[in-house]
Amino acid sequence: MNVTTRKRYSAEFKAQALELVDLGKPVPQVARDLEIGSDLIYRWRRTHAQSEQGGSSGQGAVGDRAAADELRALRREVADLRVENDILKKAAVILGTKPQSKPGK
Repeated sequence: MNVTTRKRYSAEFKAQALELVDLGKPVPQVARDLEIGSDLIYRWRRTHAQSEQGGSSGQGAVGDRAAADELRALRREVADLRVENDILKKAAVILGTKPQSKPGK
């Protein structure tokens, strides 16, 4: 059985590779010079671009990464609470009690 280990590159190395590409060198040439695959450089460039956009995914959270993560967690919690509320309403109907109506409706 042949076990291969994946090489790990430092953030500094990745930044230098991306800087060479930004200076106008073609990606395949930079990859050859650094003795790495060109697909790595494309992946690093894609993840770097995503991190510069705020790191938010999903429903378009805006701001820094911490705020986007908090917003995502709060949205997930609201969705969970809505599901739990629907379950309780159905249980109330099954048990024969009326669910409480909201004031103003």
